[in-house]
Amino acid sequence: MVDLALGSRPRVPARRMGSVTTTLLSIGEFAARSRLSPKALRLYDRLGLLAPARVDEATGYRWYRADQAERARLVAQLRQLDMPLARIAEVVELPGPRAAEELAAYWAGVEERVAVQRALADRLHDRLSGRRRKLYEVKLCDVAEQVVLTERRHLLSDELPRWIPAAFGRLERAAAECGGMTGAPFVAYYAEVSEESDGPAEVCVPVADAAAAEAYAAASGRGSGAAVRIEPARRLAYTRITKAQVAYPQILSAYEAVEEWVGQQGLTIDGPCREVYFEPDWDGAGPDEEVCDIACPVA
Repeated sequence: MVDLALGSRPRVPARRMGSVTTTLLSIGEFAARSRLSPKALRLYDRLGLLAPARVDEATGYRWYRADQAERARLVAQLRQLDMPLARIAEVVELPGPRAAEELAAYWAGVEERVAVQRALADRLHDRLSGRRRKLYEVKLCDVAEQVVLTERRHLLSDELPRWIPAAFGRLERAAAECGGMTGAPFVAYYAEVSEESDGPAEVCVPVADAAAAEAYAAASGRGSGAAVRIEPARRLAYTRITKAQVAYPQILSAYEAVEEWVGQQGLTIDGPCREVYFEPDWDGAGPDEEVCDIACPVA
């Protein structure tokens, strides 16, 4: 279908709505009113974001109602936020308060992604410039023996963001039936987890009642991966990082800092290194809030 841009064009149609007759706007007039180009309006039509009020069957010429301009501007403004068109299609169909919530959720994700990228850019800048900036403060702490309910799995780094929260959720719900949690949950790594290496990794939730934990693991069956073990008392060298720094591969620099510090102190790593997630409200934490300790057992 082709819209006429120059020369003669079809007569302006009118549409009767109840007792009121509404004159429709040509695509050029509507483009001027909505501050969008005819090309953008045709694209939004094809994507189902903004259909014309009428399309002439003979010429393909598009006509719009004046009150469609508000939706057109909303679509354009959401695109200025780099919101994907598929998500825009969902937002514009929601009532105002729901649309506002969806926009807030989208923008929180953008800010978190930018914080992650900023942390990575800072790390790369320091590496490329040859400057070594002290980003992490490493300390020692002692952790008592714990009973831990666990799930262990071989997986690659891009699978961790989905698996870790899901496993924590399962084990934390189970902990409520095992006397409650007695410490911060953590993820232990028994070998490298990267794009090529699959670990394994182990999600651990400390619980109070060992017998109840054993019963849960037995009832869950072997396929679930649930198990119970005693985590021995350990001395940990650790550094605290923000939510943005947790993202892979930025998190590797925190591990490197701890491992370097351990060597400088004349200590040795004595067990699987781990991420200790002490912030209970992960979703509510901002990208610059401290949420996690990167820790290595030392001797």
